Amino acid sequence: MALAVFTHKSGRAGAIFFYAAYFRAAYFRAAHFRDACLLSLVVACLAFSPVSFAADAPLAVTSYKMAGDATKMRIVMNFDREPDVKWFLLRGPHRLVVDLPITKFAINAKDVKARGLVRSVRYGDLGEGVSRLILTGKGPFAVDRLDVLKNEDGSGYRIAIDMSAASVREFDAALANQALTTGSTVSSDKGGRVGTGPVSNPGHRFTVVIDPGHGGIDGGAEGLNGTVEKNVTLAFATELRERLAAVGKYDVFMTRETDQFLRLDDRVRIARQHEADLLISIHADTIRVKGLRGATVYTVSDKASDPEAQALADRENLSDQFAGMEIKDDDKEVTDILIDLIRRETHGFSMRFAQTLVGQLSTSVGLINNPQRSASFKVLKAPDVPSVLVELGYLSNAKDEAQLLSADWRGKAAQSITNAIALFASARAGGGTGG
Repeated sequence: MALAVFTHKSGRAGAIFFYAAYFRAAYFRAAHFRDACLLSLVVACLAFSPVSFAADAPLAVTSYKMAGDATKMRIVMNFDREPDVKWFLLRGPHRLVVDLPITKFAINAKDVKARGLVRSVRYGDLGEGVSRLILTGKGPFAVDRLDVLKNEDGSGYRIAIDMSAASVREFDAALANQALTTGSTVSSDKGGRVGTGPVSNPGHRFTVVIDPGHGGIDGGAEGLNGTVEKNVTLAFATELRERLAAVGKYDVFMTRETDQFLRLDDRVRIARQHEADLLISIHADTIRVKGLRGATVYTVSDKASDPEAQALADRENLSDQFAGMEIKDDDKEVTDILIDLIRRETHGFSMRFAQTLVGQLSTSVGLINNPQRSASFKVLKAPDVPSVLVELGYLSNAKDEAQLLSADWRGKAAQSITNAIALFASARAGGGTGG
């Protein structure tokens, strides 16, 4: 037993030295040459045999990658051998904790820089043979998958983690389930994952998230007389929130309440985390055709309804570049995540609300020809939140610019949108479906 303990503590060189000294003494005490040869052979075998220190070497992380945005993220960690993983959730802030055997983290600092849904990444040694990785989210999230997989090329193993934005209620439900079971590397069934479709939540009040377009460093369009889009959208969104709150039937939130820059995917994340039944993104564009004026309602579509709608979507989708924060779609994992957003049922509800909204706006404010249009707007791509983008008018038109600055006009337009929401919410409560 003493020999075994020495081998474990001292490593290969110490073990060989100790065994050699031990058997050398035995050699001089041996009565027969044959016994001495046998002992020498044992020493030689020890010199070329594996010893227990190899099994105690730290697990090694050979690479770490994150891909995605503020609504969905994938994290992949590669290891030199199979890791024994335990994971669990914590709140205050919302965190995913992954515990590992003692691990050497050979990770590039750029790879763990906060991005998308992940606010921060921390890792290190906890002592007593345990290392820990902590992923802190931008608010609540769901762990859709956490798998330990063998690399196809035989180079080792990897942990693959899929996270998606979720509501506080959904995160708390996962915590409650965690209290009854133990987090493991076994993935949940697809039907049991958060964020795979409209959420059933008894007692949930109809929830509207209003998104004032642009903000902060991204001012948006500028009018003939210097009016800045980000200010117009915030003023109108505030007016709309107050009218909806006065109804008393809805929960109403805004993606921003100040002059703040927000990425497009963060706007979608906020809507999802509030379990929104409707997202309304407010804008006021400019166009080279000076005579064109009036409001327009847009829904999302892979193919634009017309060249003007496509041009507008292209301009709005560039918003993330203002702070050097654009998402590059050249990574297949990122592209797959972003493309897999539009769901047929949600799109149907969006179209239904757009039709209702156009009908209500037509009675109070001017609309352009063919006022219901579509294009591939990133801010409208929440998979489980019906969404529309409302262009209130064109700042490039002097009459529209004057209307957008008028409190009376804003009040009429906000009331029309409030009426449309009431009709839509009533239809949803009655079990109406999108077409």
